[in-house]
Amino acid sequence: MTAQLTPVEILIGVAVLVALVALRRASARAAKRAHDAAQVGTRVMSLASRVLLGAAVIVGVQWIAITHAENRAVLWTVLAVPALLAAYTVTKALTVTVETPRRKGGRR
Repeated sequence: MTAQLTPVEILIGVAVLVALVALRRASARAAKRAHDAAQVGTRVMSLASRVLLGAAVIVGVQWIAITHAENRAVLWTVLAVPALLAAYTVTKALTVTVETPRRKGGRR
């Protein structure tokens, strides 16, 4: 049982293979873009949750100190330390750039 293929059938077979390879490469690129977008979204949400939690802790401690502190030094310490930490964090965030490493051959 031998197959008798005409040149047109062989050409159609090669075209189908090329189309399948092109489709696979396009879907891989789309998957990579979706993965990168999801990572950025996760980073933003993680950062937002950490910022909100930190702010809640600072506000809670300051509220307790303001309502219950009789000593002015305690009051000023509780207000000044979070301000210094916030200034340090903002300064660091605005001056440091973090680059994520690329895979081999990622340069274009």
